[in-house]
Amino acid sequence: MAPSIGVAEFYAGKTIFITGATGFMGKVLIEKLLRCCPDLNKIYLLMRPKRGQSTKERLDDFMHCRVFDHLQEQSPKSFDKLHVIKGDVLQEELGISNQDWDMLQRETQIVFHCAACVRFDMFIRDAVDMNTVGTMKVLKLAEGMKKLEVFLHVSTSYCRCEVKVLEERLYPAVHRPQNIMQCVKWMDDDLLSYLQPKLIEPQPNTYAYTKSLTEDLVSQHAGKFPIAIARPSIVTAAYKEPMPGWVDNMNGPTGLLVGAGKGVIRTMHCNEDYLADVIPVDMAVNACILLAHITALEKPKEVRICNITQSGQNPITWGQALDMGRVHVQEFPFSVCLWYPGGSPKSSRVQHLLSVFFMHLLPAYFVDLLLFLTGQKTFMIKIQKRVNYGLEVLQYYTTKEWFFENDYYRSLRNLISKADDEIFYTNIEVIHWSSYIRNYMKGAREYCCKEDPATLPQARRLHKQLYYLDKAVQLTIYALIAYFIYYYIIRFFS
Repeated sequence: MAPSIGVAEFYAGKTIFITGATGFMGKVLIEKLLRCCPDLNKIYLLMRPKRGQSTKERLDDFMHCRVFDHLQEQSPKSFDKLHVIKGDVLQEELGISNQDWDMLQRETQIVFHCAACVRFDMFIRDAVDMNTVGTMKVLKLAEGMKKLEVFLHVSTSYCRCEVKVLEERLYPAVHRPQNIMQCVKWMDDDLLSYLQPKLIEPQPNTYAYTKSLTEDLVSQHAGKFPIAIARPSIVTAAYKEPMPGWVDNMNGPTGLLVGAGKGVIRTMHCNEDYLADVIPVDMAVNACILLAHITALEKPKEVRICNITQSGQNPITWGQALDMGRVHVQEFPFSVCLWYPGGSPKSSRVQHLLSVFFMHLLPAYFVDLLLFLTGQKTFMIKIQKRVNYGLEVLQYYTTKEWFFENDYYRSLRNLISKADDEIFYTNIEVIHWSSYIRNYMKGAREYCCKEDPATLPQARRLHKQLYYLDKAVQLTIYALIAYFIYYYIIRFFS
């Protein structure tokens, strides 16, 4: 049953506080709220100060991000609702002035806590400080908010990687968050480095471990104010809004698509038959907006959990996604390519390592040797080491398969009106994957790599030339192999 009050009507007159505003999801969240909830009162954005920049200059830079293009054209006055709060989750009291602290506690009605470090390989002290201690500071601020209606915390569906089926419920952390926060305060780096593998076990990295700790920490505030935890899976480019294919970072699948499209990545370790549980950023943001709306109206005493995942609805495998990417990169090739996009995923780790040696490392050393001999600066070995390290981190998620219960996520559509469902869409079944990945390739080229669409004809010519060069090299190698086999056979029998 739909609530008695619509989504835009609920947000009308509300004052919102957002952390992680400059992040991938944060930008889309702000754009969506300003565009589709035009009567909201104001949005406070926690932003780190930049040396030499005033608050107004920082906000001006932020507003000129491509994600806000439509708003700049259609409703430029909506940006008057944005207000920067200078601060940093790594500082005491969030680095917020006493005046701003009091103002936030006096005015804020809705908190979206999106700030987090998404680097998987961060040292445990840094990950705990950013993800867990930072959240503790935001919760302290929230406790004093006199009008607070809902606190929404953005987590991840990979918060408990050892669980085969992740339910939409809380999982107590392996360690008490307060104990770990205390440990990282006094332990030196050597001791923490020694303990880190044991502490995070069975999690694969400090990101997943600290997300689990943080969920536990947030849940300890149940009953003080309504709390919702959103658990998106792998967040990818926009499906429709603010523009199809919009993406602003090279994390995860985006980096894989770009690296493969530029010929830098020619092999990866993955199981092609496993499902790739991805969620477009606009659908993840819509779910967060609805989750906050419904939780504020229903005021549950317990923490509400929502797994924002595919979970077999409109499934796509890693193999299908990669195949579609190879097709659409021909339509939207990159202007700068190391080699023709090719290669293939490997289900065997041994095969993958052999391919890395022959298709990544040897060519990198060869290119750097040529650069060295011609007196130019070498760079390919350094790039390939970074690429291979990134693939090592990613392969944990491409060689295993998880299942997430998402009944509550799928029910969000039934908890709002049909009109609101059109605006705050969350139905993953409507996605046509080939069209989506086509837009993804186009968006990665335009928004991540900052390549002008006008360069496409030239890029397509280069793409075709690299294709013929790639085939010529392959034929040469096969001919040499055949020659040596033939030569030694003749010698053996003569």
